[in-house]
Amino acid sequence: MKFGAAITDAEGTRLTPEEKRLFRRMNPYGFILFARNIETADQVRSLCGDFREAVGRDCLITIDQEGGRVQRLRAPLAREWMPPLEHAKIAGDIAERTMYLRYRLISQELLSLGIDSNCAPMVDVARAETHAFLRNRCYAEDAKRVAQIGRAVAQAHLDAGVLPVLKHMPGHGRATLDSHYDLPHVDLPLEELQTDDFAPFRALKDLPLGMTAHLVYDQIDSQPATLSARMMAVIREEIGFDGLIMTDDISMKALRGTPAEIAAQALSAGCDVVLHCNASLADREAVLEAAGEMTGEAQARAERALAMRSQPQALDIQAAEAELSRLMGGQVYVR
Repeated sequence: MKFGAAITDAEGTRLTPEEKRLFRRMNPYGFILFARNIETADQVRSLCGDFREAVGRDCLITIDQEGGRVQRLRAPLAREWMPPLEHAKIAGDIAERTMYLRYRLISQELLSLGIDSNCAPMVDVARAETHAFLRNRCYAEDAKRVAQIGRAVAQAHLDAGVLPVLKHMPGHGRATLDSHYDLPHVDLPLEELQTDDFAPFRALKDLPLGMTAHLVYDQIDSQPATLSARMMAVIREEIGFDGLIMTDDISMKALRGTPAEIAAQALSAGCDVVLHCNASLADREAVLEAAGEMTGEAQARAERALAMRSQPQALDIQAAEAELSRLMGGQVYVR
């Protein structure tokens, strides 16, 4: 069965009859959850069941659960975490272990609700000029350190049976604009980007899923990376990433055109699947129609990714919490 080349969302806390019919017909690869989709643990589990019943398979369900400002699950359903950059700075030399424990606990929370993917690790390199929407979501200001922490974050997810999504490829850290509202530009040569911004992505090129960045690398191509065949070649050939590439949300204002037009451009450029969020049912239908079925190569990558959802390793939650609290001096999260 060919998957639809899109990941989409739901309007509310349960699927409407119209959404069920649309998803049954178009068979999107997976779904993503937002705060509006979340009320109680049982309700989230039921919504995840709705998604899987609609497409008739154990499809991918992902979420943004980084901690800090970007976490869709909040107390009392989930722990409230400090921003990743703040966490990593407090942890210092033991950031890899503490971030592993943090994301192992996050993954456990997700899996208990029926969510089997998370849009992390985010291995964009932080800089003084990095826009505030992104900066404290980063892990460090040094590319090598970002890669090391990013590997720990990815492994925490995989050990829990949750698929990590590597973002924002091939590097969003130099953006001085918020791509939710504007299109950032980076005017640096490929050689400099390769040795710094792109390096963490090369170090994590074996991960099953990756997400693009909505920004223009002016000295490489005039198109945003999400819509650029040249940037897709950089990701595939120079970084060496052979996992499934999804777009960042194509409804973000950094991209111009109708959602259906943007979806077609992204897939034509070489993305495997489009992520489309926060839209009307009519726009979701238009995007699903424009995306169509995955190509053979995309389907193979999609199936490889799903096959990496392993049986979770056992976790002593109390012991993990205690270790994390001890290593961080109690500065971790609030219930």
